[in-house]
Amino acid sequence: MPSPATVEAFVATVEAEDYVGAIERFYVADASMRENLTAPRVGRDVLALGERHMLAQFERIAAERRGPPLISGDHVAIRWHFEFFVAGACIRTLDEIAWQVWRGEQIVEEVFFYDPSQMKG
Repeated sequence: MPSPATVEAFVATVEAEDYVGAIERFYVADASMRENLTAPRVGRDVLALGERHMLAQFERIAAERRGPPLISGDHVAIRWHFEFFVAGACIRTLDEIAWQVWRGEQIVEEVFFYDPSQMKG
């Protein structure tokens, strides 16, 4: 079960736009991540590479949590709002719920739930 301080540190890292650092610091080596009902991506290195690829598509991606993380044992839910910028302009927003399973102080599994129509440019 993660401590509230660790979950807050994770959230602060994401809000500081250090997305790859969050993966490298808070995910176990064999962590999995998936979007809605897609097949999971597995392995911290794979996740970090995927994040770098996503970041390369935009000038900036801003993250803000919307409300406190909900922690129940090894499960954490976080409501996020993201803004995607190109040439200084926000071109897309995304609201999602991240559902995480933790093992101690690290994330084992994460699923992002959102309306895919938000991703249309």
